[in-house]
Amino acid sequence: MAIRSQGCRMLEEASELIGLQVYTSQGIFLGNVSNLVVEVDENKVQGLFISNTNPLLVEGSKSVNVPYRWISSIGDIILLKYFPKRVAVKRTPKPKAEKAPPASE
Repeated sequence: MAIRSQGCRMLEEASELIGLQVYTSQGIFLGNVSNLVVEVDENKVQGLFISNTNPLLVEGSKSVNVPYRWISSIGDIILLKYFPKRVAVKRTPKPKAEKAPPASE
């Protein structure tokens, strides 16, 4: 599947993106492309799965999915036109333990 994005070179294979370094528009290293999010029916890359992320940008250096529309250019690196200032891990509240009914005597 060939990919073209504004301001970037033509790629022969989408897999050429894997391993590329990703930077924000301010030149801050975000991480490395480890996988692609592909819409199989449309044969289209929807996003990039970024791993080994910068802990200054992503809490806990968790992997993140970057939508393809956020990409500014692709060359030897990938430059984003948008990325949030900081990505926090969404925490879900722990369910409260139910009290056991009193034991019958």
